[in-house]
Amino acid sequence: MNLAVLHSRARTGVEAPLVTVEVHLAAGLPALSIVGLPEMAVKESKDRVRGALLTGQFEFPTKRITINLAPADLPKEGGRFDLAIALGILGASGQVPQAALDRHEFVGELALSGELRPVKGILPVALAARDAGRALVVPRDNAAEAALVTGLTIHPADHLLAVCAHLNGTAPLPPFTALVADAHRACYPDLGEVRGQGQAKRALEIAAAGGHSLLLTGPPGTGKSMLSSRLPGILPDMTEGEALETAAVLSVSEQGFDARDWGRRPFRSPHHTASGVALVGGGGNPRPGEISLAHNGILFLDELPEFDRRVLEVLREPLESGRITISRAARQAEFPARFQLIAAMNPCPCGYLGDPTGRCHCTADQIARYRGRISGPLLDRIDMHVEVPRLAPHELSGLPDPEVETSAQVRERVAAARERQQQRAGKPNHAMGSGDIDRHCRLDETGRRLMEQAMLRLGLSARAFHRILKLARTIADLAEAEQVGVAHLSEAIGYRKLDRKPAGA
Repeated sequence: MNLAVLHSRARTGVEAPLVTVEVHLAAGLPALSIVGLPEMAVKESKDRVRGALLTGQFEFPTKRITINLAPADLPKEGGRFDLAIALGILGASGQVPQAALDRHEFVGELALSGELRPVKGILPVALAARDAGRALVVPRDNAAEAALVTGLTIHPADHLLAVCAHLNGTAPLPPFTALVADAHRACYPDLGEVRGQGQAKRALEIAAAGGHSLLLTGPPGTGKSMLSSRLPGILPDMTEGEALETAAVLSVSEQGFDARDWGRRPFRSPHHTASGVALVGGGGNPRPGEISLAHNGILFLDELPEFDRRVLEVLREPLESGRITISRAARQAEFPARFQLIAAMNPCPCGYLGDPTGRCHCTADQIARYRGRISGPLLDRIDMHVEVPRLAPHELSGLPDPEVETSAQVRERVAAARERQQQRAGKPNHAMGSGDIDRHCRLDETGRRLMEQAMLRLGLSARAFHRILKLARTIADLAEAEQVGVAHLSEAIGYRKLDRKPAGA
């Protein structure tokens, strides 16, 4: 037989499109060519494959070898096709049976010794192989990650010889099974370690219960970063679908995915010198950025006004849509970006505005320019604006309060509120559309008058109006109330501090 056909997978965003590897042997001068839009690392595969086959004492055909990676218009990159190409040459030359090749998909990079090396982005490959109903042959170092996908037969291998022995039926590779570890809750910092800051803790609980965005404002050293790092510990457990989505994004990123982090909510904290591409992703072959790496988790932006304004503006669309599309001349990739935004900032350039010691000497113009680095449209999309004041000395030096709530206690209330939201609308409150708001956030006459006054006095936009209603719905859920009351609405309005008009305006 002069033709072998087998299956592998490419990498495009968080997808793993099927690549059919066709290997044809023809008479003529010995040569090997790879077609199908391969990039340089794929073209170099012919040298790695030749070395691996000769080292393994296989017969390398002295014929004209043509390898087609279909579809031809899909760019191929990396060494992930090495194993499939090597097996295709063996299949076309009759050294492994074609029937066995049809039942499997192959992904892996070959060393010149024939050993299999791991590749990135194996989780999307495993999901696609399961849906296609084929078994997956991968390097052993990728097996634990691939095993996160249930209902898939995985055959891990260390060497090309082991894969060939499996396909020939002489030494079958045993299927790989691994237990999925629970989320590492012990690694989450505990909310009970934070002294004081009752209002900020309350805001953090509301933000967790409804998935709302939050901006913490206060002098340096008051605990803004400390509070933000406690948010993952009070969020509900991720569902299997959420965990798979998060793991798939990390799998295709440069850092890769560690199977021991299965079920942990990501907490991303980019430096304020990060570029727009670092946040949204990009590159010739698009890679996910920080907002996608924070999918189903937290994106924490410390020193918010220090970020370049153009960088912050890229957050506006994904905050609304939960997705980001990266377009390049040759290709387009879409990544999920359902993150919860937590930001922190100082009240003025020196950071001590309103300090009772009078340390702040910033002028009104300096303060206005500093806060003006954050655009109104972005600020309008942040649900809660909370002040984090300086603690009194006795709150820091005194004994810890034995009545302070731990993350586990707060998480129970948060999980109960999220469950009510799922039963009512099938989504967290922050994701409700206008129709959901009309059905589930109805106000009585007193509530309507209160909202009308808030709209006039604070100069609220229609977006801010809807966000206040969704926030009030979350507060009502935490209170186990069926309807949004005036008390819930008043508290929600109180969290729009930066919407207030300056005195004398």
